[in-house]
Amino acid sequence: MRFKSHKIGGYQVFAVSGVNTVSFAIDGKDADTAGLLGFAVERHDIQEDERYYVYGFKVFKSVIANPEPNTVVSTFDQPIQSFVWDDFTAKDNHEYEYFFHPLKGKPKNIDRSTPPIPIRVRTEPLFSDQPHDIFFNRGVASSQAYAREFQNVPPDEIKPPAKKKRAFEWLSRKLDDAIFRFIDNTKPGDTLLCCFYEFHYQPVVDALAKAIKNGVDVHIIFDAKKNGKPATAKKKKVDDFPRKVNLAAIKKAKIAAKNLIRREAKPNNIQHNKFMVRLAGNAKTPAEVWTGSTNISDGGIFGQTNVGHWVRDPAAATKFKDYWDLLSKDPGAKKNDDRPTASKKNKALRDAVEAIENVPVKWHEIPAGITPIFSPRGGSAVLQMYAQMNDEAKDLSCITLAFGINKEFKNLLKDNTGLSHLAFLLLEKEDKPNPRAKDPFVPINARNNVYKAWGSYLRDALYQWTRETNNRALKLNTHVSYIHSKFLLVDPLGSDPIVVTGSANFSSASTNDNDENMIVIRGSRRTADIYFTEFNRLFFHFYFRSVVEATKRTGHTATASRFLYETDDWLTKYKPGSLKQKRVDVFTRMQGPES
Repeated sequence: MRFKSHKIGGYQVFAVSGVNTVSFAIDGKDADTAGLLGFAVERHDIQEDERYYVYGFKVFKSVIANPEPNTVVSTFDQPIQSFVWDDFTAKDNHEYEYFFHPLKGKPKNIDRSTPPIPIRVRTEPLFSDQPHDIFFNRGVASSQAYAREFQNVPPDEIKPPAKKKRAFEWLSRKLDDAIFRFIDNTKPGDTLLCCFYEFHYQPVVDALAKAIKNGVDVHIIFDAKKNGKPATAKKKKVDDFPRKVNLAAIKKAKIAAKNLIRREAKPNNIQHNKFMVRLAGNAKTPAEVWTGSTNISDGGIFGQTNVGHWVRDPAAATKFKDYWDLLSKDPGAKKNDDRPTASKKNKALRDAVEAIENVPVKWHEIPAGITPIFSPRGGSAVLQMYAQMNDEAKDLSCITLAFGINKEFKNLLKDNTGLSHLAFLLLEKEDKPNPRAKDPFVPINARNNVYKAWGSYLRDALYQWTRETNNRALKLNTHVSYIHSKFLLVDPLGSDPIVVTGSANFSSASTNDNDENMIVIRGSRRTADIYFTEFNRLFFHFYFRSVVEATKRTGHTATASRFLYETDDWLTKYKPGSLKQKRVDVFTRMQGPES
């Protein structure tokens, strides 16, 4: 939801709420900011009658000269020196009132005479009866919170059991609960059509086995491709993945063969879907879909960034059923097919996939509502459309990229200027030259109004912060450690926002070769608001760490101060054209706030 305050003393606050996240911007262009030390932020939970000043991280050196990792401060006297701020600790379906208190004077003699700016907001419910419910895991095991609360210990090794459970709950952020609820939502006589790449998080596999016993007609397509390699003198044996672990979890759950469909054709490409379709009753009426980026694995649910998306829309469910029906026949080239036969079978598969939904090749022609897009498909029209969306936004685009920036995206972004829309790219790895690449490296950066963050963590203690860990060290992920979500936001705070989300990695392989699904959601402000606030949470968590990592590689120490400014010099960071001011401007132009 979107909100704005009344203007008080020249200040006005804008807010966007998700489920557990609220993003704020303060417009102070009409205020007297001379001598402004920052804002004390007070939060009032109206439903639970809790009122307090939120905690901060930075301190005035003149007040606390040597902060330690366990130093806890309040913004009451150690203010937020920013016109953009986020609260990532909100409860779902809660009403809050925030008070932004402008502080002036000196750190040891604060002037609190400027009236606060109040703004009342409501967060979205975690579960609703709306067309869309969205569930993000934490996705930031590489964090100060995990280091302090769980001492960087892998969750499986934490003791006692109560603390171990709490660590998993903290990491999943109820993403696993949402998967269980979708399965439990099916009734005896309903049908559940599943299609999974990784299918070995045992509690979910067991939940589907239980649904079968309870009278739900469950059918599961899973990746069972034989893609392993035998051992050689120089290399160890590589097991079929995820076939081997999938089969082991299925065997343990005792799911019968009649409920299973092995996706084995096209062994060089992956069955990358992660969706379920519920068909209601004996009529088998398509009712709702579970989709998103979350593999049914420990790493998918508890480690890397992921999202689960519950869609209550019969038309979209019908398209997903049609796609499932097609894949259930294990179409495409088989391992021993000769080249002409393989080519013919793969083309037939692409043609059949494209026939399910007539996808516009121009993104402006995408209708309001939900447009499913399935793969594999021929040509690059859909990928080019995504790249054009990212490039042609009016105000803001946000995208997560697990496997680098496709050249279609770079070719469009490289001619942008600092006056173009803001483009935020959240990457698994830093975008830098690859000596093995055939094409020349194309840099895109702040000169193109493009800002990038990538998966990283604090390898060493920094300032008053402690050393962090990552998903590899926690034994949660080995391949993609940080950014696994796949979504694109086009003008999320506009009047006609677009969200693209699903399993595909915005790559040629995900468009032309793999089994994939995406949904394009146009015009749903609620959906856009949830994704936008979660993107803020993830991007700016990793942005700071990316800067630290890049700076350290040059042999320098990160220049960001551990301390607050003792005067109003921090305001110089908000000069026109700066990233910080551009972020404020995006909020002030948002459409449809409630005052």
